[in-house]
Formats: sequence, structure tokens, C-alpha cells
Amino acid sequence: MAGMNAEHINPFLVAAAKILKDMCSIETKMGKPYIKDLNFKDDTVIIIIGVTGEMKGQVMMAFPNHVACDIATKMIMMPITQLDDLSVSALSELGNMILGNAATIFSTKGMGIDITPPTIGMGNMTFSNTFSQNICIPLIYDDDKTIEINIAMKA
Repeated sequence: MAGMNAEHINPFLVAAAKILKDMCSIETKMGKPYIKDLNFKDDTVIIIIGVTGEMKGQVMMAFPNHVACDIATKMIMMPITQLDDLSVSALSELGNMILGNAATIFSTKGMGIDITPPTIGMGNMTFSNTFSQNICIPLIYDDDKTIEINIAMKA
């Protein structure tokens, strides 16, 4: 994990678990972290947020379309079966809240980071980055729904 260790990853996971619980009443379990190529399938929704400051890189939250709809349903409190502008906006805000919360955790540890506005991607995508390996940590809820937290950082 060139340049990355648990100290750089944990704040993102703590923030994701807290915000998902507070905003969506979702209790997550952490799956086994692994190194992942950034290839995403057709039915994937990705929230991409850049990180600048004392750490640089990006966080990508990826979920299958049905999980994105489930999360949007919980946030908006009305059934979402297909992503529309409102649900995409809700997912963007979820990304903002998670990364904003992580930035606060980092600041309490004396590390200043800033985040970029979220970009939402949908469909079949491949990304490459040359500065850092991507660590993927699956967050699982309801036994069968997975949110992938993909972290590629350089301290």
C-alpha cells in the first residue's frame, strides 16, 4: 500500500459507517479489503470525490444500481426504482457528507485535507491512476447489498 496505511483508510470507513447509519439507518459490516483495478460494470453507480491538502487522491464509492436506488429511497424517504435527478443529487450529497465527515476526523488528527465536489458516474467505466494503488473496502448491509469504498491516496 504505497503511501497508504490503516491510519489513512480508517477515517473514510468510520465516516461512511456513521453517515450511512445516521442518514439511511443502514448498519454496515466491513468486508475484506483488497487491491482493486478500477473497472466497473454496466449497472454500477460511482460517486467520485477528490482529496487535496496533506493527502492527495480520490475516493470512489461504487454500488450496483439497485443498491444506489435503495440508498436513495432511504435518503429521500420515497420509493426510487430508477435514478433520476433528485436521487442522483441525494447520492452526491451522501458522498459529500461522508468525505466531509472524514475530513473532520483527519483534522482532529492534525492532518488537513479538502475535498472536491462529487462527480457521479454511471455504467461501464475504467479508471487508471499512476500515483497510488486503489484499496477497495466493501461495506455490506442487509447481507447481500454492497457499497465499495475505493481509496487511492498518497500522504
